[in-house]
Amino acid sequence: MIDLKNIRITDEFWQAEQELVRTEVIPYQWEALNDRVPGASPSYAIHNFRAAKALRERSHMPGFRAPVFGNVPFQVLPEDPEKADPDKFYGFVFQDTDLYKWIEAVAYSLTRHPDARLQATADEAIRLIADAQAEDGYLDTYYILNGRDKTFTNLKDHHELYCFGHLTEAAAAYHRATGNAELLRVAERFAKYIDQHIGAAEGKKHGYPGHEIAEMALVRLYEETGKEEYLALSRYFIDERGKKPNYFAEAEGQGSPGFERPEEAFSYYQAHKPVREQDEAKGHAVRAMYLYSGMADIARLTGDESLKEACRKLFRSVTREKMYITGGVGSTHIGEAFTFPFDLPNDLAYTESCAAIGLCFFARRMLQMEPKAEYADAMERALYNNVLSGIALDGKSFYYVNPLEVWPEATHRDARKGHVKPVRQKWFGCACCPPNIARMLGSLGAYAYTEDTGTLYVHLYMSSEITGDIGGQAVSLRVTADREDPEKWRIRVQADTKGKEQTIAFRIPGWCKGYTLRGAETAEAAEKDGYLYVRKEWKDGEEAVLELNCPVRFIRADTRVREDSGKIAVTHGPFVYCIEETDNGKDLNLVSIARGTRPTDVTFEKTTIAGRPAEVLLVPGQREPEVTDRGLYFEADSAGAETAPVTLRMIPYFMWANRGENEMQVWIPQR
Repeated sequence: MIDLKNIRITDEFWQAEQELVRTEVIPYQWEALNDRVPGASPSYAIHNFRAAKALRERSHMPGFRAPVFGNVPFQVLPEDPEKADPDKFYGFVFQDTDLYKWIEAVAYSLTRHPDARLQATADEAIRLIADAQAEDGYLDTYYILNGRDKTFTNLKDHHELYCFGHLTEAAAAYHRATGNAELLRVAERFAKYIDQHIGAAEGKKHGYPGHEIAEMALVRLYEETGKEEYLALSRYFIDERGKKPNYFAEAEGQGSPGFERPEEAFSYYQAHKPVREQDEAKGHAVRAMYLYSGMADIARLTGDESLKEACRKLFRSVTREKMYITGGVGSTHIGEAFTFPFDLPNDLAYTESCAAIGLCFFARRMLQMEPKAEYADAMERALYNNVLSGIALDGKSFYYVNPLEVWPEATHRDARKGHVKPVRQKWFGCACCPPNIARMLGSLGAYAYTEDTGTLYVHLYMSSEITGDIGGQAVSLRVTADREDPEKWRIRVQADTKGKEQTIAFRIPGWCKGYTLRGAETAEAAEKDGYLYVRKEWKDGEEAVLELNCPVRFIRADTRVREDSGKIAVTHGPFVYCIEETDNGKDLNLVSIARGTRPTDVTFEKTTIAGRPAEVLLVPGQREPEVTDRGLYFEADSAGAETAPVTLRMIPYFMWANRGENEMQVWIPQR
């Protein structure tokens, strides 16, 4: 993978997002982690580490008695953080991960923009974490504060290995960004503790994570340190998962939220069968995405063909049967899970922000395993839509759930839609999504570009500069993404390969309707798996231009997606569009796209939303009159209702709910 230090994002759109993370999100989230945001749900993440540090300091005092785990609930939240007991754990069992993800986001920010003050704050947080770590290497504040006698007795639900995974991701990122190895040493000590207690050897627990991420985190630790034992532990977790006798059933008891049939008892955890036999995405969507990401890592590094094929089948299951047009995955709030193929309700959609981020993780690893445009198409769709919708344009409120249709009155009055929020929230008791979004946006370069021997792959089109070794060869590359003409994206490429030939592979996006390449007429060029491979000696000062046709597109869903029958979604480039009450009036159920309207009838308008530039699509539509005086039900007139012509104003989906509480729809009837 190309070191993020060698990638500089200069794109106006994405640089604004990264600057938002640096200047607003990271400082805001630090305040949230310290429970200093008025009106926000308390975090207790810093509180818990301070309590664990204090407990370790007391452990050396005469007469110390270690806590003994009793009947401790999954979540402990006092009403007022100021009344919290300084020696007790509060929050969810995985509360530690919010701080780890914040540190990882800081690492990416420091990579782009050195900041001594921010680094000092992160260093202080890392010292706190190190001071909280037990002398034997164990680190999970939930068990440290409630009783180590239950360590690793509930791998299925209590997230110790999940916490380790996020610790490790943060440690590797921070070490790479700053050279500070303190958190990396903490992660390695915990990894060694895990390896001593979990594995195939006699006397160890033959278990694996209930909430996955350790699998891909261990691969990252291996790549950062070169130590084979971390790769071996990751592979063990993947190989052991779902084998019979099922570890969760034998060692930790039956049961799983949201599933009643015995054969699906452990699909919530993706532990219902060995991973190489899985061909349908099931269970908790975030866990699934993280597992599949780890599988793809191991498949790439080991050349395991059976594991590669399982990854392909699972990716197809997700993106061809269970993914929303916005790139959201996980359609139900019951278990935050996948349901059955083509079950994609819009107003009940769960589509957790973390799940879309997980899809990006999975897709990028599939691209590293085998570069195919279908992987990058899904990654781009999730990133530009579902991921970005999870954060407000001012960076100070967030979505956990990302629906495709919202009627605020229903979300307030219908318990079935209680998980849907018509406005973003300041913070969450379960706050996995906000810091996850921050670390995702901070590491964009790793998703835009990858490389293998002799080839640099351009997956996402954002203005940027790359310098460094690509396949052992020095390369300097500048990409400029010109979007001034809404009908075309012009990708200008200037490269210097220091007198040697170099292949650059450009993705041809699924939304592109034809392309031209100018300035590289003498190059070897061939298209394969959705990428245009261009090989030549790239000379400093030369410019090649890849012009991608980018029309507005009207999209229909597979007829098996019943909720979208007779409806159209409007897209332009990677962006999915929606209508909001603010622009189109209330009762969006009464509007439709006029029959016979074609994408070429759509016009463009530039505006601003919450201070950010926005491209509005103006679509010919119609509005039915309200009928409220003929009884609850009445006989239809043969001629049908009179409609009035209207112009529907459509905005990018990720920008919705930045102008107050109002209705929203992605899929619009055409009649």
